[in-house]
Amino acid sequence: MLLITGSNGQLGFELKRIYSEQYAIFSTQENLPTAHLEKLSLFFEQNTITAIINCAAYTQVDKAESDQENCYALNDRAVENLSQMSAKYQIPLIHISTDYVFNGKNYIPYKEVDETNPSSVYGLSKKSGEDKFLQYAFSGCIIRTSWLYSSHGKNFVKTMMNLGSTKESISVVCDQVGTPTYAYDLACAIKKILPQIQKNEKEIYHFSNKGVASWYDFAYEIMKLKKLQCKITPIETKDYPTPATRPHYSVLAKNKIKNRFGIEVRHWREGLEECLQKIS
Repeated sequence: MLLITGSNGQLGFELKRIYSEQYAIFSTQENLPTAHLEKLSLFFEQNTITAIINCAAYTQVDKAESDQENCYALNDRAVENLSQMSAKYQIPLIHISTDYVFNGKNYIPYKEVDETNPSSVYGLSKKSGEDKFLQYAFSGCIIRTSWLYSSHGKNFVKTMMNLGSTKESISVVCDQVGTPTYAYDLACAIKKILPQIQKNEKEIYHFSNKGVASWYDFAYEIMKLKKLQCKITPIETKDYPTPATRPHYSVLAKNKIKNRFGIEVRHWREGLEECLQKIS
């Protein structure tokens, strides 16, 4: 059986569309608190787990600045615990990470070997979790992704749709650039990757959809596809201050994952169009 953590999140939801409960156990922090080593160990003693996909994460980027303990519990300690289970039972672990491990000051797509330098508590906690995976896990990979969205849960797409249907005009940041990633596409990539992981193989990969956009571009496309009449005004980051620093540039290079696993990547607009069809 697979263990898929964070099953009530965006990626966990999409993995439920791909893996049936006949082959996977879908856990939440309520029924399996992964930061609690004793409870996690007992779970592994009572179940025959053949692989782990860790989608669970503390993702409230701004709240993390004042909630470091809970942020690190899920993004760091839980990853260490799952990595130790991977080592103890000699099973692969796929761990999902983020573009926030970089400081966002690049001007060309980030490669897996590029220096990490997080500039937020969230980014620091995710980088620490990556380090624990590399130190303790038996095998598997870290997949860094960016600007994740889905038809499920809270995300930028749903926020824009709500604002677009209730407001005449909104302002959206135009000087932060990255690539939106449809969670279903990432879930499909994970399903293709998992059976190809070799014993003792531990690597970092990047995955997002193709193309580049600012948050303004992303919002504009959402309004256009949903035929919403809301006017969008582009603004700079300095005009929208937040507790946590956002990366100005977070485009990820994907050649490594495409070449290693034969992953096909589509343009972010194609993923967005498909996702919007699933949202009423």
